[in-house]
Amino acid sequence: MPLVLDDLPGGVLVRRGIEARARGELGSEALLVSLASKRLREGGLEVSLEGLPLDREMALYATLGAELEGTDVDVYGRYNSLKRELDSFLAALDHHLRWEGA
Repeated sequence: MPLVLDDLPGGVLVRRGIEARARGELGSEALLVSLASKRLREGGLEVSLEGLPLDREMALYATLGAELEGTDVDVYGRYNSLKRELDSFLAALDHHLRWEGA
């Protein structure tokens, strides 16, 4: 069965981040997937690392701060929420790959 990103928890977020990185963007979704580029690559998903800042974690946090400026959304809470969603996706991807390989 082919992998459909949107079918996995967090898949829509990851797909949008991969697409954004392919366009060379540095928004929060693009920076988020760049944090897991090695694991995503191991799962057959390419994430462009070209043009990324050295400290991608801090860049993500700063980008979220800029994106959420003027809102009541807590930057730290949103940062942690995105990281948890990425972790859920990676766990589901690992499970999918093990299931396919069985």
